Amino acid sequence: MALAIIAVIIGLAVLVWSADTFIDGATSLAVRFNMPRFLIGVVILGIGTSAPELVFSALAAVAGSPDLALGNAYGSNIINITLVLGVTALISPILIRA
Repeated sequence: MALAIIAVIIGLAVLVWSADTFIDGATSLAVRFNMPRFLIGVVILGIGTSAPELVFSALAAVAGSPDLALGNAYGSNIINITLVLGVTALISPILIRA
C-alpha cells in the first residue's frame, strides 16, 4: 500500500513537471516565431493532449483491434466536445438566437 502511494506521488510530480516543461516549450515557440500565444495554445497544446489517444488508437489498430481503435477515437472526441462545451457554458452562458 505504501509503495502504491509513493508511486502515485512520484507520478503526479512527474506529470506536473512535464506539463510545466511542455507549456514553457510551447510559449518559447510562440515567441520565437512571433505567433500569438492563443494560437499556440489551441494548436500545439491541442495536439499534445490528443497525442496519447492517437498512439493508443494506432497501437490498437496494429494489434488487430480496429473496433477498439474506432471506439477510442469516437469516445474521446465525444467526451472532449461535450465537456468543453459544457464547461464553457457553465463559465459563460452560450446564447442561441432563434
